[in-house]
Amino acid sequence: MLPALREELNLLPGPTLADGQPSHTLHDPVRNLFFQLDWATFQVLSRWHLGDAGAIVAAVRGETTLALEPPDLEAVYRFLHDNQLLQVKPGSAPELARRLQARQGSLGHKLLHGYLFFRIPLVRPDRWLSRLAPHLGFFCSARFLWLTLAALALGLMEVYREGERFASTLVDKLGWQGMVAYGVTLTVVKVLHELGHAVTAKRLGCRVPTMGVAFLVMWPVAYTDTNEVWRLTRRSQRLQVAGAGVLTELAIAVWATLAWGLLPEGTARDMAFLLATTTWVSTLAINASPFMRFDGYFLLADWLEMPNLHQRAFALARWDLRERLFKLGEPLPEHFTRRRHVGLIAFAYATWIYRLTVFLGIAALVYAFFIKAVGILLFIVEIGWFVLMPFFSEFKAWRERWPQLRRSRRAWFSMGLAGVLLGLLAVPLPTRISAAALLRPLEQTILYAPAHAQVAELPVAEGTRVAAGTVLMRLDSEDLDGRRKATLAKLEKLRWQVTAGTFDAEQRVQWQVLQEQLATAEAEWQSIEADAARYAPVAPFDGVLRDLDPELRPGDWLMQREPLARLVSDKGQTVVAYLDGEDVARIAPGHQARFYADGLEGPFVPLQVERVEADAARTLPEPELAATLGGSVLVREKHGQLYPEHGIYRVTFKLAGEAGALAAQSWRGKVVIHGDWASPGWRYLRSAVAVFWREAGF
Repeated sequence: MLPALREELNLLPGPTLADGQPSHTLHDPVRNLFFQLDWATFQVLSRWHLGDAGAIVAAVRGETTLALEPPDLEAVYRFLHDNQLLQVKPGSAPELARRLQARQGSLGHKLLHGYLFFRIPLVRPDRWLSRLAPHLGFFCSARFLWLTLAALALGLMEVYREGERFASTLVDKLGWQGMVAYGVTLTVVKVLHELGHAVTAKRLGCRVPTMGVAFLVMWPVAYTDTNEVWRLTRRSQRLQVAGAGVLTELAIAVWATLAWGLLPEGTARDMAFLLATTTWVSTLAINASPFMRFDGYFLLADWLEMPNLHQRAFALARWDLRERLFKLGEPLPEHFTRRRHVGLIAFAYATWIYRLTVFLGIAALVYAFFIKAVGILLFIVEIGWFVLMPFFSEFKAWRERWPQLRRSRRAWFSMGLAGVLLGLLAVPLPTRISAAALLRPLEQTILYAPAHAQVAELPVAEGTRVAAGTVLMRLDSEDLDGRRKATLAKLEKLRWQVTAGTFDAEQRVQWQVLQEQLATAEAEWQSIEADAARYAPVAPFDGVLRDLDPELRPGDWLMQREPLARLVSDKGQTVVAYLDGEDVARIAPGHQARFYADGLEGPFVPLQVERVEADAARTLPEPELAATLGGSVLVREKHGQLYPEHGIYRVTFKLAGEAGALAAQSWRGKVVIHGDWASPGWRYLRSAVAVFWREAGF
């Protein structure tokens, strides 16, 4: 005889399933849980009062078109038993206590689940929602929808017109005060989000028992208990409740965007900006995502008419993985159309990748925001539970299937391929190291115009080869000439006074002071002569004069620091690059390399490593390689100097071939170096060990 069902259970009509069969919903009011039943299960429960398994099977087979078998009835019994939907027999207290203990787990298990997720109910809103919901019908009407769409169009037009101001305001809000404002705004938006769920559910006749805050890995998330939407028989109504929060946020974002475009500068416009940006990001990046159990997931599950979408997709993806790796011939967990079958598997893999990224980020944040001892413990919990546990569970399933795996040729092939790939990670292989580089002459100097300069003479033409010491151009300066004449007159006067001091008693008294004034005047004269040398620059080395302005003529006035020409050495070229410490360890003088100019229009030059600096570069003297100017080296500028953001080492190369035609200009590009043979896996292992060693110290 079968045990009776619990008397307080409610059986409600449900929506038609995707395959066309009717469904029903079983409600457990004690736990406020809902179970969706297919037609076969409903027929069994409708005859459960017969009490005898054979009688139920015979009645279903005789009164319906279902060919029910005893194993089908056993499956229904296990469902009812495991979910505690049957009446408790006398003397079952020890069994119930054991099941409760097994479900709750040990103290450590309870603490772990409490840390990962727990809820705090704050309000019981059902009574005041009953009074509020009838007055909010306008926000659920088609008129409000069309008004919101019009506001969206106008708001986007305003953002497009003032895009630069919008972007600059976003950057200005990234300080700590802006972050606090964003946090407060996000809290308000999430409260309105949950009210959207609650009001919509109440308007459709559902009870909303609690609202509060849930903590997901200690991160607060607002929640609303809308389980009673499973009472609704129409799928469109459940979609309305599931999407009400996202639609509420989108409406807030739309009207806040329009307000930002129309309001004048001030507090109101700043508040509108915070509402707009916070709501757009939180809705599209978080709530609309189907990869976590947020609104996007429930919308997708209801739209596909697939409750427990994640679990069913994961089971199908695990089956697909095992079949591809081992070809065990196991039956499908569920049968779907070809299109849905492939889509669910792709969805499962996308969800796994998304969650792996999110959980790794959460683990890093937990580690960073707590003291080191607690941070390490919580980091291990995060990685162990969310990242490693799924792998261990799958490996355990493989171990249970070891007898079948030993007989599968596909399994041996997969294991062999995995061994080869692991071996490739351990076997030393030739490495190619690439970095941004600059091909330039061995020596070059740029001539800049001094202050208040006028062209006097251009004795050297463009492209002329000159020897070291040759005057490249002559410049005049009225200011310099005036200083020179005044200082020369002062010198002549002081020299006469010093000389006359030996014959004049009055001058002899001031002779010491005159000597000091004469020394000062002579130092001033030397300074003027040094400045004058800048008005007649000479070649510091043998080379070719390049980039001389063809329109420059004697008599032209020049701006200070205006580039006039460039003297380039004709002794050859060199290539300069900067590598980080890990890459530098794999190269040495004599290694071969090749330079590729940017844009594929410049030279492709064979190189040889000439020198590797032993110390990290403190500054970057080649601004062309800075990321701010199109290069790849991250730098920060201070007092006109470029300082690398992290340790980089200067590497110089010499040309292995002839390239004399390139002596007149510089080329930015990429250098590819043939480094030492190294194991690919060793690089990642060494980085991991370095991070562990760095973080292990307290």
